[in-house]
Amino acid sequence: MSVRKVLMVLHRVCWIVFVVMAVVGVFAERLYPFWATFVPAAAAIAIALHLSRSAVASRAREPRRRPAVEVGPPVAGRWTALNSPADKVPSHGTHVYGQAYAIDIVAEPEGEDAPVRPPFRWVWPVVRRNRDFPAFGAPLFAVADATVVHASHGQRDHLSRNSGLALGYLMLLEASVRDMFGASRIVGNHVVLDLGDGVFALYAHLQRGSLQVKTGDTVRAGQQLARCGNSGNSTEPHVHFQLMDDPDLDVARGIPFTWRGIGVPANGDVFSAGEPVGPA
Repeated sequence: MSVRKVLMVLHRVCWIVFVVMAVVGVFAERLYPFWATFVPAAAAIAIALHLSRSAVASRAREPRRRPAVEVGPPVAGRWTALNSPADKVPSHGTHVYGQAYAIDIVAEPEGEDAPVRPPFRWVWPVVRRNRDFPAFGAPLFAVADATVVHASHGQRDHLSRNSGLALGYLMLLEASVRDMFGASRIVGNHVVLDLGDGVFALYAHLQRGSLQVKTGDTVRAGQQLARCGNSGNSTEPHVHFQLMDDPDLDVARGIPFTWRGIGVPANGDVFSAGEPVGPA
C-alpha cells in the first residue's frame, strides 16, 4: 500500500473520529476536554495540506504532460458537455480521485417529441425525479477493447440536486459526508476498464442495477456496459468519464483523452455521437 493511500485513509478516519467526538461530546459532558474534539479535525486538515503540496510537487517534476489518449465516445446520441478539461485543468477543480481531465455530459435529445432536460431553479422545485432527465437510463458503451477491473451498482439513485437549495445541501453537507466514506461514495455506482498501457477508464454515477458486465470480463469497443444514473456525488443524471493511470481512485492521476470523431467538447458544447460499432 502506497504512502498516499495510507494518508488518504487516515484523512477520512480523522474526520470520522472528529464527528463522533463532537456528537458524543454533546451527550457526555466532561468525557474529554472540549479542545480535544478538534485534534482529529486539525490532523485531517494537516494531512489534506500535505497531500495537496505533494501533488503539486509531483506534477512539477513531470517532464511533460502525457499526450491525450484517443478512445471512442462512451455514449450515443446528442449530449452537452459540462466541467470539461477543454476549458480548464483540473476540470472539476481538483486532481483528487484522478479527475484532472474528467468530463461531465448531460443528454440533450432533439426532435419535436424529445424530452427536455429540466432547467436549474434556485428555489422550486427543490428536487426532481430522475426519470425527468433524458440522460437517466441512457446506455453507456466501452470506449475501447478492455478488461473490467471494477464494477459496482448497489448504491441508490437519489433525487436531483439541481436547485439552489438542494445544491447548497450537497456542497455543504452531503459531499463532505460522502468524502469521509471514500471514493466509492463520491463516484457512486461505477465501472473501471483497463485499456492497456497503464490507462484506465472510469464511468461514474451509474444507474443502480444496470450493469451488464462484471469484474474480470473482457469487453469489446462499443459493447454496452451499464446505464446512466444519478448515484454518488451527483446533481442530476449525467455521465462522468475520465482516463487515469491507476484503477485505485485514491492514488490515480488523470490522463488527457480525446473522443474519436468528436475531440474534447468544451463547456456548453453540444455534440452528437453515432451508434457504437461493436456488440450491443
